[in-house]
Amino acid sequence: MTRYALIDRMLANRIKAYSIQDITDALNEKLPEFGQKTISKRCVEKDLYYLEYDSPFNVEIEEYWIDASDKNDRPYRKRCIRYADPTFSIFKPKLTDDEKTVLSVALETLGSFDGLDNFEWLNDLKNRLNLEEHEPVISLSKNLLTNSTLIARLFTVIRLKQVISLQYHTFKSNEIRNVSISPYLLKEYNNRWFLIASASDTGRVLTFPLDRIDDFSFNFGAKYMSAPDDLYERYEEIIGVTYVDDNPLQKITFWVSDNSKNYIITKPIHSSQKTLRGEIDSQLRSTYPSLKDGQFFQIECRKNYELFRELISFGKDLVVVSPPQIKENITGLIEQQYIAYK
Repeated sequence: MTRYALIDRMLANRIKAYSIQDITDALNEKLPEFGQKTISKRCVEKDLYYLEYDSPFNVEIEEYWIDASDKNDRPYRKRCIRYADPTFSIFKPKLTDDEKTVLSVALETLGSFDGLDNFEWLNDLKNRLNLEEHEPVISLSKNLLTNSTLIARLFTVIRLKQVISLQYHTFKSNEIRNVSISPYLLKEYNNRWFLIASASDTGRVLTFPLDRIDDFSFNFGAKYMSAPDDLYERYEEIIGVTYVDDNPLQKITFWVSDNSKNYIITKPIHSSQKTLRGEIDSQLRSTYPSLKDGQFFQIECRKNYELFRELISFGKDLVVVSPPQIKENITGLIEQQYIAYK
């Protein structure tokens, strides 16, 4: 039953393609974790035969072919298998009509990626589930790139946990650079998409704007590096995508005028934002008497380029009062801007 449960997960997976050999390798990696011995490919073939023909589960397995490359980067056609019904599992019932409706709406929300190469499974899933078409109830920005298939290709390699050799250029130079990376996350900020990954040589987490990526290829010779345990938490500690390890968390206090305070309240600068009231508010108004009316706020995040850009964007309607270093940074940027306008 342990083998059947593991096999069931792989046959139900519509993202990653599994051959019988892939299933055998995956089982031999997982079974020792359950205190069981490794098995042969022939054993897997017998398990699959039982599930499809002798078991009470009414299993229907289909085969399909994909383009693949071996470790020497030689192309070949790979025979893979999966459940014919994308909703099937021997351990769970089929989707109800209500669940299908929710799933249909969710798929429509992903309409930005509809029809892109490597996202054909979206349409395939809709067709196989006989989902009804619904008008979208959520609209996402469709700020995709000229090379719009890039985001879909990166989505696939992230799901497959595949090391890639990335070709990219910087904002300052069109010279093509190459780096081997383990990709983790596609992140959108300010209507731009970014790839979060770690370098194979140093393990350092890097951020690549997708509009600076020229292309990538598979790096089958490199071992995939798992994401740091705090990868997702670190982006909760910053504004935007620029994370600097040496920058500590800081409590940043600022005043906002009556003209902009309601905007700040309804659209916080950072998820940690809180409105300062009571004794703390009174102390701040006593310390900064020139900042009349308005409202004091505080956020806790790490210093980066996006933080400064966000704070400066409000002009005279937002004034940082602490900590001193952040205040000095903001003042320096404003002085540079003033000089540029002279």
